[in-house]
Amino acid sequence: MPVKTLNQLLARLDAPEIEGDGQTRVTSLAYDSRKVAGPGALFAAFEGARFDGHRFIAEAVESGASVVLISRGREVDAPEGVTVVRVPDTRRALGVIAREFYGDPSARMVVAGVTGTKGKTTTTHIIAHILETAGMSAGLIGTIGYRTGCSVRPAPNTTPESADLQEIFYEMRSGGLGRAVMEVSSHAIALRRTELVDFDVAVFTNIGHDHLDFHSTVDEYAEAKAGLFRGLGRFGPRSGKPWPKSAVVNMDDRYSVKMMQASRASGAHIVAYSAEPGRRPDYCDDLAAAEEVRIGPSGISLAVRHADSGERVLVKSRLMGAFNVYNVLAAMAASYELGVSMEQAASALASFAGVPGRFQSVDLGQEFAVIVDYAHSPDSLANVLATARGITEGAVICVFGCGGDRDRTKRPLMGGIASQMADYSIVTSDNPRSENPASIAREVTAGMGADRERWAVILDRAEAIREGLRRARPGDLVLIAGKGHETYQIFADRTIDFDDVQTAQVVLKELIAGA
Repeated sequence: MPVKTLNQLLARLDAPEIEGDGQTRVTSLAYDSRKVAGPGALFAAFEGARFDGHRFIAEAVESGASVVLISRGREVDAPEGVTVVRVPDTRRALGVIAREFYGDPSARMVVAGVTGTKGKTTTTHIIAHILETAGMSAGLIGTIGYRTGCSVRPAPNTTPESADLQEIFYEMRSGGLGRAVMEVSSHAIALRRTELVDFDVAVFTNIGHDHLDFHSTVDEYAEAKAGLFRGLGRFGPRSGKPWPKSAVVNMDDRYSVKMMQASRASGAHIVAYSAEPGRRPDYCDDLAAAEEVRIGPSGISLAVRHADSGERVLVKSRLMGAFNVYNVLAAMAASYELGVSMEQAASALASFAGVPGRFQSVDLGQEFAVIVDYAHSPDSLANVLATARGITEGAVICVFGCGGDRDRTKRPLMGGIASQMADYSIVTSDNPRSENPASIAREVTAGMGADRERWAVILDRAEAIREGLRRARPGDLVLIAGKGHETYQIFADRTIDFDDVQTAQVVLKELIAGA
């Protein structure tokens, strides 16, 4: 790990107030008092909606913190030998400090960021797969985990805190990786977690109804997403690299113009992608278009015509559903901007096996299909149900719920979508967190109508999955939606181990054994 003096770390901050020794040697950074790594640690006290880190300064000092970073105007009774630094915003200041501490690692990497409501995880995984197949090893940061070349970590957040990002990039560089692909959430942009990352390529997938517990309106949500593209010019052009900053934008989405305008203001090269024939956007420099799209039960095939390269390549993928046509287009266009030919990208896609929890098949030889998907918004649930309907001749049974302490407005919308698009729906518990699962279910079923022959409520998720699979007949499809890759379930007073795929496998084994 690096070692820097405090004065070195504060050099890029605007007028920090220091009480103590600016030559203190800093050997580690923390914003959680439980993770203070002994003498030499700098502890930053964050002020959040639920917790105030200033309350834990004594614990941090007791664990050995040599420096505490606090909000301007706050007082702290620090023991002798502990240096206190006051700044206007401790969260942002720690990000700047971390960039200095780790030597600004992202500036020495090629970084691609993917933002949007749906498709971030799949698109980032496809890009990473394409790069690696082309011989360009890449780190990966997103919902499923953080892959650094040295370790694979679980992901507490889709996009980590700014300081954590700097550490992850440092670990990637230490592991010999020169590229990184990451999901960029609207929360991260709004909370400025990514503003110190110098992105080479930014990708926009789409905007749907989500996160309105954090953003007041969908327009505000889209405005936050646009911040990624406005920031492409923040660090200016980078020397020694053969490509400009690039924005890859889904022009079939109604918010594409906003993203393109933000990209144009940043001076980025704009690449649009489209699955709608004949589209020609006004704002882009280049276009990747899908032609001859075919969607079937074994995957998708399409031709991709890329204006800049002049290539027209055929793509076959095991991914299913119309939404994956867009994920493939986004990933191929982004990979081209990162130095991979369209032919190489198409070849790589043939070996891409998919992403855990994203339209993942659970097949133990049963006579009906079982699909696990992360769909947890109205648009994503509609997309996967449409795909499910397109690949089965039998009934579609949907088991789903909505998370607690999250956007409540989407609950009846998702209920309505399930009742309209599935033949039978079971409303269950997702991650209720601090909310009453029964109350969440009532808000979901408010949108499902009065026909109780077509839906039921079973709050125990394992029992709901069991009932969904028990009801299935040969040729049917059971969709288990909402949690996807997650291996836990969060309640008000505990978090338990829970995996939709494993639960479905256990039940299927029982059903097959009892047949």
